[in-house]
Amino acid sequence: MGNVIAVLSGKGGTGKTTVCAGLATGLAAQGRRVLCIDLDVGLRNLDIALGLAQVPALSFPDVSEGGEPIQSAARHPAYETLFFLTAPVGRSPEELDQEAFDRMMAEVRRTFDVCLLDAPAGVGAGFQMAARAASSELLVTGPDPGALRDGARTGEILELMGKRDVRLVVNRVNPKLYRSMGLTVDDVMDLVGYPLLGLVPEDRNVTLAAVHDRPLLQYARRSPAADAFRRMSKRLQGLPVPLVAMK
Repeated sequence: MGNVIAVLSGKGGTGKTTVCAGLATGLAAQGRRVLCIDLDVGLRNLDIALGLAQVPALSFPDVSEGGEPIQSAARHPAYETLFFLTAPVGRSPEELDQEAFDRMMAEVRRTFDVCLLDAPAGVGAGFQMAARAASSELLVTGPDPGALRDGARTGEILELMGKRDVRLVVNRVNPKLYRSMGLTVDDVMDLVGYPLLGLVPEDRNVTLAAVHDRPLLQYARRSPAADAFRRMSKRLQGLPVPLVAMK
C-alpha cells in the first residue's frame, strides 16, 4: 500500500507548495510512482511549481465524484512516474464530498507508491481533509522564530486529531542568518518539537524555475534547494541520508 503524505502549514507564505513539488519530483526521479494532488481549492498553483501550467489536468473531484479513473491523472512530460490532479475552481472545500474523496484515496494507495497532498494554508476544511487522508504529515515552516512557533501550534492541532507521524521541513533558510542568531539544527527541533526531515536553503532558482514553467530539479538540478529536495526524498524512503548542514 502506498504512503499518503499531507504537506501542511499553519499560515501562508511558507513555500509549502514548492516543498511539495520538490519532494514529488525528487521521489519520481528516484523511481517511485508518485501522485500529487492540489487540495488548495480556489488558490491552486501546484501545477506551476511542477512545471505543468500548460498541461491539461483533471481535478481531483473529476475522479472522486465524476467517475474518471485515477489512471487519467495528468502524467508529467519529464518524469514518467509522476502524476497530477489539480484542485477544482468555483467550489469551496466545504462543498466537496468527503466520503467520495476517501474512496478515491483508498484506490490511490493501491495504485501509487507515494501520494503527496498539497493542502491549503491554515487549519480549515482543506487542512482537515488532507490530514484525515494522510498516513504521515509534513509541517512546512519558515526559518524565523515566529514561523517556527506557528508550526508548533499546527502540530498540536494534528496531535489532537490523533496524528503521530509528523515531521518538520524548514524552508528558505539563510545559513549565515541562522549562525548570527546562534541557532543550530537541534535548536530548531526544540522550538517546534518534531523531527526534522530537512532544511531548504533560500534559492533564487526556485522562482526562476517557475517563471520558465519547469520543475526546480529539472531547471537547476545542482542548485542548493534541489540538492535539499533530493536528500529529503531519500529520507522519506528511510534511507540514511544526512541533513543538509547549515554551513
